[in-house]
Amino acid sequence: MTRSFEPDATDRAILRLIQKDAALSLADIAKDVGLTPTPCWKRIRKMEQEGVITGRVVLLDPEKVGLGVSVFVAIETGDHSAPWIEAFATTVAKMPEIVECWRLGGDVDYLLRVVVSDMQAFDSFYRRLTAQVPSLRKVTSRFAMERVKSTTALPI
Repeated sequence: MTRSFEPDATDRAILRLIQKDAALSLADIAKDVGLTPTPCWKRIRKMEQEGVITGRVVLLDPEKVGLGVSVFVAIETGDHSAPWIEAFATTVAKMPEIVECWRLGGDVDYLLRVVVSDMQAFDSFYRRLTAQVPSLRKVTSRFAMERVKSTTALPI
């Protein structure tokens, strides 16, 4: 894979800062990386245009918003056709409980990370998923007992 944008040490310092706190002011970011605000803003804007920065979000505590149950769902399918893959992706996109979906190599085809309020909510989700997605060979759910580490910050 080729990259059109190669961040330098200053870009990486900016990225480390805003990954930790996207609400930092431009003046604070610029000061921390040794720039004035205008060149700092230009660097941030370029990284947005290049797709290095893809968005800015607020992270929520799942427990405090009533979504304290995390489930990892491994899916094996009997159909790997382009129409099935497209239909699966469309279905997954419409299910807000699925916060991540990964297509994998190996014995499992897809891994979903699902957040729900309780076991009853997961059962409802599971029934909808299996009803809406044909050709599922195996669906295995693993319930998280403890979050040991969770970060969105990339190690740059």
